[in-house]
Amino acid sequence: MTGSIDSKAAILVAATAATSAAATYLIVKRQFESKAVAARKKQYEIDQSILLEENKKRKDDGLPSGIKLESEFPSSGLYLWDLEHLGKYFQSEGDGISNVMFALKEDAKDDVNGHARARYNALIEDHECILADIRKRPGKTSATRAYVRAGPRARLHFDPATVNAAIITCGGLCPGLNNVVREITRALYHLYGIKGTVYGIVGGYKGFYDPAVRQFACTPPIILTTENVENIHHEGGTILGSSRGGFDIDKICEFIQTKNIRQLYVIGGDGTHRGAFKIHETCMERGLHVAVAGIPKTIDNDVDYIDNSFGFNTSVEAAQAAIRAAKVEASCNLPNGIGIVKLMGRSSGFIAAHATLGSGDVDLCLVPEIPIVLDGPSGCLPHLWSRVKRKGYAVVVVAEGAGEELLGESTETDASGNKKLPQIGEHMKNVISQYFKERGEESTIKYIDPSYMIRSVPANATDALYCMQLGQNAVHGTMAGYTGFTVGLCNNKMCYLPIPEIVATSPRQMDPKGRTWERILAVTRQPNARSFRRQSLIKA
Repeated sequence: MTGSIDSKAAILVAATAATSAAATYLIVKRQFESKAVAARKKQYEIDQSILLEENKKRKDDGLPSGIKLESEFPSSGLYLWDLEHLGKYFQSEGDGISNVMFALKEDAKDDVNGHARARYNALIEDHECILADIRKRPGKTSATRAYVRAGPRARLHFDPATVNAAIITCGGLCPGLNNVVREITRALYHLYGIKGTVYGIVGGYKGFYDPAVRQFACTPPIILTTENVENIHHEGGTILGSSRGGFDIDKICEFIQTKNIRQLYVIGGDGTHRGAFKIHETCMERGLHVAVAGIPKTIDNDVDYIDNSFGFNTSVEAAQAAIRAAKVEASCNLPNGIGIVKLMGRSSGFIAAHATLGSGDVDLCLVPEIPIVLDGPSGCLPHLWSRVKRKGYAVVVVAEGAGEELLGESTETDASGNKKLPQIGEHMKNVISQYFKERGEESTIKYIDPSYMIRSVPANATDALYCMQLGQNAVHGTMAGYTGFTVGLCNNKMCYLPIPEIVATSPRQMDPKGRTWERILAVTRQPNARSFRRQSLIKA
């Protein structure tokens, strides 16, 4: 009996000791992890401070920002917009894993764990770059910035077996959103063979945490698979839904930790990208091993440095139907028929300009970059009068953000912080009608606003190809360990760009002294009002 009691006591002592040891281990582990997080945060802050100081000094010296590539390209004057790499702060999970295309069969000896693999034709080297300025002018400095070339790397930072990813679409709709969601999902599974889950966040940033949005969309995050994204590229809009605002960094990071997200893909404009970079910074500060990639989305084509944003070509094409309808209405409705088409373009007139050039039927194009002068030698109304008298009708295209010098700047904003725009289309309709009345003539004006129609259509073939390139290269970048970057076409080559650089100068505007505006003047033959100052027009 005594031996039995002693045996039980010994077991109890051993169990207590084991529990105490386990608790001690957990405490020590947490202390170690806490110290590691603090060390990473401190190093990250030091690195960012050094980078800002160096870029400021280069700017003061009249040089591009970035790191100078002296060893690889001596005497070249190249300054690379380098990217944040997780390998600097976290141990790589992909050491020893060859980067080969997962789902393509090429050679039997490449079969790994029952899955056929095919090698890439070429892998991108470190510091392989694309020049930002491919034009050289006599007497100008040879220094130029360069962008990191996008594409698959030889070394993986993440182990595909442990990758969970999330995809989110934010802001307004744009042709090609479904294409990008599809291509990211397919690249993760087909090119890298991830074993984890791809979450589709419903309803923009609010979808990370807001039950109301999830209930409206009939689901918490959508689990994306190659099967359920197979045909979504044939539809406009986004299967994930979208919204403005709702950014809550604590709730977003809580979702990332709960779902063990390793890669986050954020599709949106410059405001959304600012949010994406905030997520990247917070993940670094909190020691979260997460790669954050942006994909620029703006129907206005106003994200800086990239050649164009996806969906822009489709929208310009979709706008042609509205312009043709305006021409038919104007030419068939007498007397003095005028068709007005209002297109999107909050800060930039790219859609209005390119739609005008693509049509060839437009007599007057009004954009935010050029002040609207109504009367006088440079006035648009006398020009419109002469065109109507010559042809019997006229067609006007106006961007939604034009004319603040006439109507004033709104103080109201939407959920994204964008200012609400005055109704320039209706205003132009009224002033044109009044101008004709003052001259004793009637006018028949038809006003067409296809704004939401041109952004809700499926992507055309050109944009579909672009979306595929964006989606695949975003995945290549995150799998290589890059973070805090966005992907885009620069000088017709796919590149990775640091998010802080593109948001610093976005939204971009069309150059009032550039070739595009010259072509507008040649096509419409309208007077050039670029020299007029907005402030003087407002006072008048």
